[in-house]
Amino acid sequence: MAAKPLAIRETTIPGMVLIDLPVHGDNRGWFKENWQREKMVALGLPDFGPVQNNISYNDKRGATRGIHAEPWDKYVSVATGRIFGAWVDLREGDSFGAVFTAELGPDTAIFVPRGVGNSYQTLEDDTAYVYLVNDHWSAEAQSEYTFLNLEDETAAIDWPISLDEAERSEKDLAHPRLADVVPMKPLRILVIGANGQLGRALQQKLPNADFADRTRIDLANPASLESVRWSDYDTVINAAAYTAVDAAETAEGRVGCWAANVTGVAGLARFAAAHRITLVHVSSDYVFDGSKDGAYLENDAIAPLGVYGQSKAAGDAIASTVPQHYIVRTSWVIGDGNNFVRTMASLAERGIDPSVVDDQLGRLSFTEDIAAGIAHLLTKRPEYGIYNLTNEGDTMSWADIAKQVYEATGHDSNRITGVSTSEYFAGKQAAPRPLNSALSLHKIEATGFKPRDAKDALAAYLRES
Repeated sequence: MAAKPLAIRETTIPGMVLIDLPVHGDNRGWFKENWQREKMVALGLPDFGPVQNNISYNDKRGATRGIHAEPWDKYVSVATGRIFGAWVDLREGDSFGAVFTAELGPDTAIFVPRGVGNSYQTLEDDTAYVYLVNDHWSAEAQSEYTFLNLEDETAAIDWPISLDEAERSEKDLAHPRLADVVPMKPLRILVIGANGQLGRALQQKLPNADFADRTRIDLANPASLESVRWSDYDTVINAAAYTAVDAAETAEGRVGCWAANVTGVAGLARFAAAHRITLVHVSSDYVFDGSKDGAYLENDAIAPLGVYGQSKAAGDAIASTVPQHYIVRTSWVIGDGNNFVRTMASLAERGIDPSVVDDQLGRLSFTEDIAAGIAHLLTKRPEYGIYNLTNEGDTMSWADIAKQVYEATGHDSNRITGVSTSEYFAGKQAAPRPLNSALSLHKIEATGFKPRDAKDALAAYLRES
């Protein structure tokens, strides 16, 4: 028997594809590679991560099952016999109600995305219907199925064997018509750290996401991760972190810093990998020692100076083990909350003339732009990995920024006195800071995202504050 080549064919339902399977036969029978991840993914089949294999044996021609849409992806094939398969898109969206039919034998398979209703009718006796799924069956999961009646007039499936003559279950007879079907909602985005400055910006940019504050998910408390129903999500954004840089240098601070930024990230990465979730993890310029002459690239060697930087570097390494990950590296974050810019504006209004560090150089990262950059990555889906994400423009010192704040609020910038880092922190318990926090933006800009100039963003921020 000459085997046809392995191939993938599109269908009329988005994301659902037919697979032509090579079947090799001789005088003894036949052999096929029913599921071959490497070859099929290379051809464009989603790498859907099956965890359970099911077989439905049907002893008589005319056995008819469906229409069932389940909250997981399915890879359907036939071991023996033949079926007439019918699929109806029951997902929320423009393709709701789209229908596709095809005959399947041992030489054909089909990938059925989550939320697409699946049904079949056996065309031969002794038909064995086989399907891989990427989540384990449970009674709880069954409550999330979406059903459609096999006789639905809108779908108008042309069954080869009249349904009056077919063998069906009592349950399948009771399924609703299309007009009464509640579409299956898509998987969602979960944002951890909802009440932080970045979390609040993400709420504005991604209003349909699910936002969890620390009372619901606390990365320092592993039990809070256990309570999440991860099968509801395809993306998780970790905007939570221990950020008390100086406190992290104390005995108590080290414990809390490591628990949230390392141990908690490890637990999050474990769940993300197990459920094939895209992990967006927000990192920091503190992973570098600041000794480089010029802006840091994503692949530059990390060399954190203090406990906070060490914890962020460890968290990055853990997050990078998730197959689908974006590590977003920021610096000098400014958003809705207490921060350096608001402190300087307050000092200016109160007539205080501060000394401000002038030997640390970097760029501000406004949470509005970080949130927009994260949304861009999740929409465009470029290559997974690390992306620097700050605002654009020339590097500035903290003293330069303070002067701009004073000028923008109608005060004399000469009231700012520049001092070195060592002078400013003399006699204080403080974490070491990188003197150069500039991050190159070439990689993220190559994906089509260009953040605002930092000076323009600062002026806008002060007008809106």
